[in-house]
Amino acid sequence: MTDFWAADDPPRAKPARRWRDKFREAARGVKLGVRGHSSFSVHFFCAALAVVAGAVLRLDPVGWCLVLGCVGAVFTAELFNSAVETLFHGLDPEAKARIRGCLDIAAGAVLVAGLTAAAVGTIVFANRVLELLQHRG
Repeated sequence: MTDFWAADDPPRAKPARRWRDKFREAARGVKLGVRGHSSFSVHFFCAALAVVAGAVLRLDPVGWCLVLGCVGAVFTAELFNSAVETLFHGLDPEAKARIRGCLDIAAGAVLVAGLTAAAVGTIVFANRVLELLQHRG
């Protein structure tokens, strides 16, 4: 009986992927996640609205961090949701029936991220508007 670990040909390690390749794959993932998912158009519109409002109201750095952090969180949640949907669509009907709840959970994550972003945005923008009105009066 031969020892598996004493074989003449040790397993070869995969060559390390370059950072450039990792970033290219990640960008392709974002492109695939955004393409074909209509929810992203709504999120992009809301994000653009938030950025324009932030510029018009001249948010301070903390306000910008909060707004951009929320935008990033919503986009990230939506990308994960898109990944789950993509996996789900490749399953056979029996597997789909067993894990249908995963789709609901992923969609719920997007909802929670969106509602949180809306609440944070409301606080940041309302606070800034009140500051501007107090300086005028």
